[in-house]
Amino acid sequence: MVGMRRGGPTVLRILLGAQLRRLREARGLSTEEAGYEIRGSHSKISRMELGRVGFKERDVADLLSLYGVSDPAERAPLLRLAREANHPGWWHQYGDILPSWFEVYLGLEEAASMLRAYELQFVPGLLQTHDYASAVVRLGYPDASDEEVERRVQIRTARQERFTSPGAPMLWAVLDEAVVRRPLGGGELMRAQIEHLIEVSTLTNVCLQILPFGVGGHAAAGGPFTILRFAEPGLSDVVYLEQLTSALYLDTQSDVDHYAQAMEKLCATALRPEDSVAYLVDLLRDL
Repeated sequence: MVGMRRGGPTVLRILLGAQLRRLREARGLSTEEAGYEIRGSHSKISRMELGRVGFKERDVADLLSLYGVSDPAERAPLLRLAREANHPGWWHQYGDILPSWFEVYLGLEEAASMLRAYELQFVPGLLQTHDYASAVVRLGYPDASDEEVERRVQIRTARQERFTSPGAPMLWAVLDEAVVRRPLGGGELMRAQIEHLIEVSTLTNVCLQILPFGVGGHAAAGGPFTILRFAEPGLSDVVYLEQLTSALYLDTQSDVDHYAQAMEKLCATALRPEDSVAYLVDLLRDL
């Protein structure tokens, strides 16, 4: 457990929480009993074990004692993990404009080894050009100042940098045809965005598929979603569903399996990657 892992505090909290849950269950203790030990409620223990709150080192030390972890050599890595889990992520500097529910996603995205996304309105943030991102931000925040718009775009740019860095994760995106047909920001802006999609599709860690209108109904009629997969053995897949003012994070096996099956059907139904690039090249001629 030496050193910081990708994903900063979000993933560290999830890892520590999962280990604390295993230790508690191994002792046959309830969340109520554990909560009493740290002068808290059973719901606080549940939030800690899910990695959704910060950790006080004293609380972790008390829980380790309750769970029978007395060997200093065993306690030290977990206490160090608790300290590291409180370090701010790179996005902390944007805390004034980032909702807490999206900060969670940024941490998960930073740690993911693979992202599979389905979009039906906008190009995914990780594949947006600067100008396209600005247009999307202005739609969502019509009263934002130019400075705020630029800062929001900077967040997307920072996220994109990881995907062209060594050890970059895999990004597999299925885009509904409406995404590339909708003239967001005007023809010139869309030309540049589509050219960018063609360019990034040449990266070995990016797979892009277009789902044409001709398909009709399909497996993901409910809306866009992202499935995040992690290399860390202690982390299960997470399905991310973004809403206007909040987000859902699904990690139960049944939910993940349901969305994974929908994604498999989408990938099988959409144009193959090479045909999707050819489609985008043809589309450029019409703009």
